[in-house]
Amino acid sequence: MILLMRRSFATLLVCGALSAQTAPDPLLRWMDGIAQGQLQAREAKIAAVRTKADAESRKQFVRKTFLSILGGLPDYSGPLNPRVTGRIQAEGYTIEKIVFESLPRFYVTANLYRPDSAGRHPGILLQAGHTQEGKPEGQRLAANLALKGFVVLAFDPIGQGEREQTWDARVDRALAGWSVPEHIQAGAQAILAGESSMRYFIHDARRALDYLASRPEVDAERLGAVGCSGGGALTTFIGALDPRLKAVAPGCFVNSYRLLYAGANPDTEMTPPRLLASGLDMADYIELSAPTPWLVLATEGDYFTPPGAKLVYEEARRWFALYGAADNVRMFVGPGPHGTPLETRQAIYAWMIQHLKGGQGDATEKPVHLYPNHELLVTPSGHVDELSGSRKLYELIRDDLRARRQPKGAPELLAELRQLGVPTNGDPPAVKPAGPRIRFESEPGVEISGALYERPPSPGRKPAVLVVADKTSSYWIPSTRELSQRFAKSGAVTLELEVRDAPGEGERPFIGNWQTNSRANQIGRNLPAMRAHDILRGVDLLAARPDVDASQIRVTARGVKGVWALLAAAADPRIKKVWLDRTPHSLRAALDHPMNTDLFEAVIPGFALHWDLADLVKFMSPRTVLWTDPTNWMTRPTPAGPSFRYRFLLGDDTDHHDEQDDAFIRELLQ
Repeated sequence: MILLMRRSFATLLVCGALSAQTAPDPLLRWMDGIAQGQLQAREAKIAAVRTKADAESRKQFVRKTFLSILGGLPDYSGPLNPRVTGRIQAEGYTIEKIVFESLPRFYVTANLYRPDSAGRHPGILLQAGHTQEGKPEGQRLAANLALKGFVVLAFDPIGQGEREQTWDARVDRALAGWSVPEHIQAGAQAILAGESSMRYFIHDARRALDYLASRPEVDAERLGAVGCSGGGALTTFIGALDPRLKAVAPGCFVNSYRLLYAGANPDTEMTPPRLLASGLDMADYIELSAPTPWLVLATEGDYFTPPGAKLVYEEARRWFALYGAADNVRMFVGPGPHGTPLETRQAIYAWMIQHLKGGQGDATEKPVHLYPNHELLVTPSGHVDELSGSRKLYELIRDDLRARRQPKGAPELLAELRQLGVPTNGDPPAVKPAGPRIRFESEPGVEISGALYERPPSPGRKPAVLVVADKTSSYWIPSTRELSQRFAKSGAVTLELEVRDAPGEGERPFIGNWQTNSRANQIGRNLPAMRAHDILRGVDLLAARPDVDASQIRVTARGVKGVWALLAAAADPRIKKVWLDRTPHSLRAALDHPMNTDLFEAVIPGFALHWDLADLVKFMSPRTVLWTDPTNWMTRPTPAGPSFRYRFLLGDDTDHHDEQDDAFIRELLQ
């Protein structure tokens, strides 16, 4: 049974389906086509599941696959070392302020809402969405559940509440801005290390459930989980993986990637790499726990659309019917935008009462006192940083990388680059003139463009330079257009190349176009590798020109784009020399701090387990790399060793920047 608050569902279904079919950007349409093919192949396998035995076999595959793409879960079940740091006596219930360790010195702050009545009660794990305050977000829900006879544990997710990962005492704020950039930055670090940051979020939830089940007033045989948005995602994952849960209610997250892939594709800790390429969709999470009761919650105006939730619900209901439990999956659509309106909250109360209290209780919401954030803080300052030896997520990822690191050599690297599709077959692309620019296909269905800069025709073949286009420019950083003109003036046939891209989510601090990179990873492709392939298609074009000396092709790129150029050069010996300018000097260095800039633009899953950028340079020998002003992952030039070159600053000479760049141009063309 589907409960609808208004009669606009059919309209939403049509609009949702059309939005996926008419993705406005060519690259997004191309990737969505791959995603839809993978989802169609999955649906054929689901259609072949006709018995409970078939379903149990599929469950084994899903669990193994899901854990594999997560990088497994942390193998730690040591002491939680919980402490109660304070209490608030409310009317009819008590709020306890709790801190525990999900991993050694990885502190989790939480509020426990317990009824004042005696006896053992059902327990509810409450996951917060992406509000910066974290655990206070659901206090109305938590307080009402406590009044109805439940013990509720609401905890701060990583990057939220008292667990901000980039908080700086000097300015008393998170330097990354807020939780989502922190999640995305950590997500890129984890993917580089061959795992998903989701594994740490899930581990926190499992340890929170350990703590909840350990409480003397909790009946550990009657546990449930609920959450909305980011909390809905974590509720979904813990619901899929932890059999202790007897009722699950995720809100504003559950959706089929049939509509979600080209739509509101979730944040990085909400979607692991290779999810679709591995044959999974969101319905697999629910089906993995069948026949545990699930209430799929949506709202009419949400960007996680009701039509996408309905696709999951309908598949899961058929699946649960194989267990004789079709009614254990329900769907509720509340009014309004993304969130948990009153109607949704009361649906949650009713669901938990039905499945954890034998139907005994009243689902009507009562008015409760709401506390400001500072009154619910667990630590004196509101930051776990003050606790002895407190560790950050980036440290966990870095330490895990170091423990699993397995250096590999040049042959394995070349095999990896081939598997990623970086090399080309060398055939020149068919060029389409487009005014002063040119266009050509990098691979079937993917068109890229560029601008050719050449001096008036002259006899003989000339060196060629491919400049990876970049929008950065200032009074001392020339635009790539200006740089290309200077190369042409020096006698080189020059191609300023725009590699493939798609619109992201808009400007957020430090994270760049993470969403297009994340989407590519979900379908088993990799955007940095595809962009390296684009560069080599540009090399194919230049090498085939009658005025180009194919033995004298150079590539230059700045910033994180230099990583793509280095991958291309490592894969193709036709590139005789590379100039990298203001490019980060090491991938592994991105794991030395909680913040990074545009790391997603350089991440190949698991690459740092085996190689770093210095390995690419070494494997290119005897070809040379001119590397100027190498940076850290906050774009600041940093001392990185004698093999790098650095500009100097002369405040009394306005031409010295151009002079230095001209010297680098001459060196590249030598």
